[in-house]
Amino acid sequence: MSGADRSHAAGTAPDQDPGRAAVASAYQRFEPRAYLRNNYAPPRGDLSSPDGVGPWKLRCLAQTFATGEVSGRTLIDIGSGPTIYQLLSACAHFEDITMTDFLEVNRQELGLWLREEPGAFNWSVYSQHVCLIEGKGESYQEKERQLRARVKRILPIDVHQHQPLGTGSLAPLPADALVSAFCLEAVSPDLASFQRALDHITTLLRPEGHLLLIGALEESWYLAGEARLAVVPVCEEDVREALMRSGYEVRDLRTYIMPAHLRTGVDDVKGIFFAWAQKKVGL
Repeated sequence: MSGADRSHAAGTAPDQDPGRAAVASAYQRFEPRAYLRNNYAPPRGDLSSPDGVGPWKLRCLAQTFATGEVSGRTLIDIGSGPTIYQLLSACAHFEDITMTDFLEVNRQELGLWLREEPGAFNWSVYSQHVCLIEGKGESYQEKERQLRARVKRILPIDVHQHQPLGTGSLAPLPADALVSAFCLEAVSPDLASFQRALDHITTLLRPEGHLLLIGALEESWYLAGEARLAVVPVCEEDVREALMRSGYEVRDLRTYIMPAHLRTGVDDVKGIFFAWAQKKVGL
């Protein structure tokens, strides 16, 4: 996703916490197409330079899945937002994928692409780039076909609830792996809330299962149309400590500094993190 790129997704339902209620209220103004233009069209959506943010994120994901260690039957994408690129490498390794988002408008946007409906956002540049870096000789059409076939459901989610998918979830639980991109920091009013949200989604993952987490570094706001959305600023060490407190072994943690030409005024992001973590046994 791009600089701010968060899955603007797993928001939070209004409850007794005024900070979380404010987050939920702000997200009602979230505009998926504006977010996609800000982050997935050029300049941030230009994948031609290997030093760009898009190629960096896709490379992190492709390299991690190429190890062969992150695989299984079921994967849940936490707070998908209106984006699918975060699953392009994953779909070869999991046969049952669940996408999720707090906002109905984002779930509708995902449905347009999955059903190949007119007007759906065109992700083919991303699919082509993933095929190129994976080097398997696969066409982007085959890649997209496989992803569409393996996404079995799109569900509502609220990461601030103890049961983020609600009771009687249609997703097979616990999952073998989780992916989450630009979600937790974008829907948490403070670091304590970020930590609790991470704890909540971790309950959806089996012991020794894997979490791939992408997010913004040192960002406090981003734009999505008329919405100006608050983000809890996190640094690399905040992410590492949160993962350890939630019972993970951190397998890999990488950072990317956002270059000046990609600081386009749609957010104040300073960089991006990518974390690969494995849930410890007994948690």
